[in-house]
Amino acid sequence: MRRALDEAARAADGGDVPVGALVLAPDGTLLSTGHNEREATGDPTAHAEVLALRAAAARLGAWRLTDCTLVVTLEPCTMCAGALVQARVDRVVYGARDEKAGAAGSLWDVVRDRRLNHRPEVVEGVLATECAEQLRAFFAGRRSPGRPLPDTDF
Repeated sequence: MRRALDEAARAADGGDVPVGALVLAPDGTLLSTGHNEREATGDPTAHAEVLALRAAAARLGAWRLTDCTLVVTLEPCTMCAGALVQARVDRVVYGARDEKAGAAGSLWDVVRDRRLNHRPEVVEGVLATECAEQLRAFFAGRRSPGRPLPDTDF
């Protein structure tokens, strides 16, 4: 998770919401990393998870990431949760919960929906405080003085 936090910091440096992800091979070796790049690329699908999944699949030469683990600093959204299911990732490990858009147990539980053909194991709350603080600090730095804080968990 600490490596994912480093990736998240790279996103923030580029003006993107600090979310970082990585994919681990079945033996635990690092296959790929990714961080949010929506602002940098203008691509609405450039979430950390999607970029890490794409890079892992390219490295393996296969779209099935069976027995792989995705580690991400923030609970995946519906798009990313769907991508995890489609990629057949076996385990999802995340830090901070996302009560407003999370799709791995908070708002929705796409990854464990029994109607789908694949359901990865979910491990939540790994370095949750550090992951949430990184997000809080990012959003606090973007608020202008005197402006009311938006209703957010971060």
